[in-house]
Amino acid sequence: MAKPSITFRVDFGPDSAIGPGKIALLEQIDRSGSISQAARDLGMSYRRGWLLVESLNELFREPVTRASTGGKGGGGVTLTPWGHHVILAYRSFESAVQEKAAQHFNQLALRARKSTGRAKVAAKVTMRPRQAA
Repeated sequence: MAKPSITFRVDFGPDSAIGPGKIALLEQIDRSGSISQAARDLGMSYRRGWLLVESLNELFREPVTRASTGGKGGGGVTLTPWGHHVILAYRSFESAVQEKAAQHFNQLALRARKSTGRAKVAAKVTMRPRQAA
């Protein structure tokens, strides 16, 4: 049986979003300590990885990464506590969404003609500022 799975991104504004790609990049940076290595591991260019990290650092009031310079092995990048929090918040919500997807779509998945192993549903969560009353 195909297991229903939701893929989503959270929009904070017209040009401000986090989704599975940016979260995967942050997780890979955390493992490797390098934007270039993380980007290579994910099959993207260093420039693309750097631009994604820049967009995240500009999105929030606190940076998600911190660069270090020099030394024998060169510099590197580490996640800030806020960067870890962003990953945790995204993954926690993702887990809750996947549970709901299973509850709502398992009956449909049982009747799917063909299965690639996972049925996917794309969703977009948009955060809008509250209007003053």
